[in-house]
Amino acid sequence: MRFLYWPVLVALIVPAALLFWQWWQGRRPLALPFDHGKPGKGRAWWVFLSLADSFPALVLAVVIFLLAGPIRLGEPKDKRSLTNIELCVDVSGSMSWKFGDGTRYDVSMKAIDDFLTYRKGDAFGLTFFGNDYLHWVPLTTDVSAIRCAPALMEPGKTPPWLQGTEIGRALRACKKVLAERQEGDRMIILISDGDSSDFDGTYEFTVAKELKQNNIVVYHIHISDQEVPGSVVNVVSITGGEVFNPSDPEALKEVFKRIDGMQKTKMEKTIGDTLDDFWLYCVIGLSLAGTMLLSWFGARYTPW
Repeated sequence: MRFLYWPVLVALIVPAALLFWQWWQGRRPLALPFDHGKPGKGRAWWVFLSLADSFPALVLAVVIFLLAGPIRLGEPKDKRSLTNIELCVDVSGSMSWKFGDGTRYDVSMKAIDDFLTYRKGDAFGLTFFGNDYLHWVPLTTDVSAIRCAPALMEPGKTPPWLQGTEIGRALRACKKVLAERQEGDRMIILISDGDSSDFDGTYEFTVAKELKQNNIVVYHIHISDQEVPGSVVNVVSITGGEVFNPSDPEALKEVFKRIDGMQKTKMEKTIGDTLDDFWLYCVIGLSLAGTMLLSWFGARYTPW
């Protein structure tokens, strides 16, 4: 048994003292006006009447238990373990090239929109990059801002400093955002169609090491008919991710489904909520009070 205001239980001394006085004060004499009768000990009646006189003290004890605030823990619940996913999207000029019925950028953002539905409940952030980066949407479970972003950041309409491709800088910027999150897994989905101008043969290993140390997995979607850059493959492999090179928009959709399957939603047990636990004490108290009222109709000593 647990109580919210357990010091109140000290008051149980009062009903305990009343019960002690009731049962250990000695038998009360009961005079009966019968002549020529052998007086009996009356032990059964004494026990019966003492029980009847004990009800007030017992009711008082129940009241004290209720004032102490009895509580209990609810059943443990399954809680979705949050995954923090940073979407790192290339907006250089080549992302405006045709891919299926649209551009590489348009098809990518459409696939991202579908992916947001698969992973409902996770935290998403959106970063656009070129030669520099722009954190467009902070990590949040409200993905409405991400769904509104495509028309605002189309390649060709972006500032000059977003025209090139520096993947290393973008990944480090995303790493900084994810490292600030204490709860949940961390993932970067890198969408690009070119080589990185800031990977010089050793820099990618520095970036990969930093990502690995912060428990960040990188998945790379290479939207191009060219070979995936070896430097990017190195980063992805070291972090434990995977590289995808879809040939058309339908294949791109399947890529996001595969990523969803590889990073399964995790469920964890949580401690149940603290709940009031008055029911049993109320039943006992009402039962004792009802019995006490009935006993007052005749279960009492008569002083004559």
